[in-house]
Amino acid sequence: MRPLEGTTVVTLEHAIAAPFATRQLADLGARVIKIERPGVGDFARGYDERVHGLASHFVWTNRSKESLTLDVKHPEAQVILKRLIVESADIVIQNLAPGAAARLGLSYAALSAEKPGIIVCDISGYGEDGPYRDKKAYDLLIQGESGFLSVTGTPEEPAKAGLSIADIAAGMYAYTNILAALLQRQTTGRGQHIDISMLESLVEWMSFPLYYAFDGAAPPSRAGASHATIYPYGPFPAGDGKIVMLGLQNEREWAAFCDKVLLDPVLAKEQRFSTNSKRSTARVELRALIVAAFASLTAEQVVARLDAAQIANARVNTMHDVWNHPQMRERKRWREVATVAGSIPALLPPGSWEEGPPRMDAIPALGEHTETILAGLGYSKERIAALRAEKAI
Repeated sequence: MRPLEGTTVVTLEHAIAAPFATRQLADLGARVIKIERPGVGDFARGYDERVHGLASHFVWTNRSKESLTLDVKHPEAQVILKRLIVESADIVIQNLAPGAAARLGLSYAALSAEKPGIIVCDISGYGEDGPYRDKKAYDLLIQGESGFLSVTGTPEEPAKAGLSIADIAAGMYAYTNILAALLQRQTTGRGQHIDISMLESLVEWMSFPLYYAFDGAAPPSRAGASHATIYPYGPFPAGDGKIVMLGLQNEREWAAFCDKVLLDPVLAKEQRFSTNSKRSTARVELRALIVAAFASLTAEQVVARLDAAQIANARVNTMHDVWNHPQMRERKRWREVATVAGSIPALLPPGSWEEGPPRMDAIPALGEHTETILAGLGYSKERIAALRAEKAI
C-alpha cells in the first residue's frame, strides 16, 4: 500500500508549481483530481508539442491524475466543485491568479467552516499579503526578484536557470508542507492553511549568496559555469576540445590535484595558491596553468588522472546523453507511462521505494474523467449531457 492511498486531492492548477506538487502526491498514491477549463485545459498543455505531440512540461508534471473539466464561472459547475471538495477532498491546492480561489468560495476560512479537516494550499508569486500580493508572477520574473539572476551567468551578462527553478522550489515546499499538515492532522484532527510563495521559496534557496553578502559585504560574482567562490571548481578544456568538470573542496584535495593531476607538487606549496580564497582571487592565473597542463591530454586521460587522485569530476552532458546515462540505466530508473499518444519513458522518482513502487499511471487527456467523476457524485447521463450542452463542463 502506498503512503497516501485513500487521500484525495482536488487541485485548480496550471503551469508548473502546483502541478509538480500534486504529481508528487500522486506518486505516493493520492487520488488527484485536476480541474481544467473546458476545451482548453491547463495552458501548459499548449507550451510545445515535443513529446509525440504533447507538451514537455505537461507530461512531466501531470501523470497519475484525473482530469475534470469545469467552467468554474458557471453556477452549476461551482456547485459540482464545492460538492466534490466537501464530499471527497482531504486537500485543496490552487495556483490561480491572486484572489481568484477566494472569490470562488475556496479559501481555507470558507472550506474549513464546513470541513474542519480540510488542508488548503495556496501557491502564489508573492504570498497572500504584503505590498506585492497582487502582482503577477512568472518563473523568470521571480528569478530576477529573488536575486538569483544577480549571481548566475557571466560577468558581462546574467543568465536564467535552464529550468523553472522558482516554480520547482514552490512546488517542493508545497509538497513537503502538505505532508507535514497530513501528519499533524493525525494528531489534532484539524486541517490547516498553507501559504506558499514562489519568492520566499527561491530566496530560501539563495541562502549561501545571501550570507556571503551579509552586512553589506560584496556578493558572489557571476562566474559562468564555475563556482563563484571555490576554485578550481568548474569546466576546463582538455587537449581534444572536450570539457571536463572538476571540483576541489579542501587543501588535501588541492595537494593531490597538484601532485597527481597537474604533476607539479611544488605548486601546492606556493603562497599565492595556499588557500581557497587566494586561489579564487587568482583564478585567471590558475586557470591558465590548468589549461596548459591539460593541453596535451584527452578528456579521457584527464578524467583518469582525476579519478586516480580521487578528485571529483563529471562530464558536461547534453539532454541526449542524459537519456542514455549509464548510471541511470544500470540502476533501472526509467519506467513507461501511458499517454493518448502512446507510452513515453519517465524517471522513477528519487528514493529507494523499498515498500513498493510509486504510482506512475497515465497522463490524462483533457476532461478524460469528467463523466466518471460526475457519475460518482450521483449525476445521471442525461444531466451530464445537459451540463455539457450548457458548457458548464
